[in-house]
Amino acid sequence: MATDTEYGFNLPTTDTFDRSLVDAIDIKSPDFKDFLVKLYQTTNNISEAVNIRDVGYYVRTEILNGQLWYENTTLSSTTAQAPEHRPVFRKVIPFGALPAAGSKPVNHNITTDTNTRWKRVYATATNTTTFAGITITTSSALSVRATATQVIITTGGTDYSAYNDCDVILEYIKQ
Repeated sequence: MATDTEYGFNLPTTDTFDRSLVDAIDIKSPDFKDFLVKLYQTTNNISEAVNIRDVGYYVRTEILNGQLWYENTTLSSTTAQAPEHRPVFRKVIPFGALPAAGSKPVNHNITTDTNTRWKRVYATATNTTTFAGITITTSSALSVRATATQVIITTGGTDYSAYNDCDVILEYIKQ
């Protein structure tokens, strides 16, 4: 279990219940009630652990990816909305071929507002002839960025058009 200063969620991998005690328990005894409480706690721990995992789906529709970011610093115990960890959404944008030179914009169709915060913006591209692949973050010659409406890849003066299959991955919070 995580504490206030430790994050993550680790479940025990050893048996939680002694099977011989489970078989021998009287359903009318206080021990049975204790067993049910422990069973409920274990089930709840499993649910929490599953819910905070980083989802491995990279799809073209918006999904919750399981990540949580720190509380919105504009909220406090005195505001109408309580501060909570903020969930992260992911969406993959099929970008197509990289440009020969300069910049290429593609609409991402994500509704953004003053609460939207980009958490990860990156792309992967493949040359389907040579099977060479690259990851695009940001460098002086090659970069990817997100605006309120588009993703834009800039190649500078280098021709990257041979990389004809590119996906941009956007991860963001909305609150």
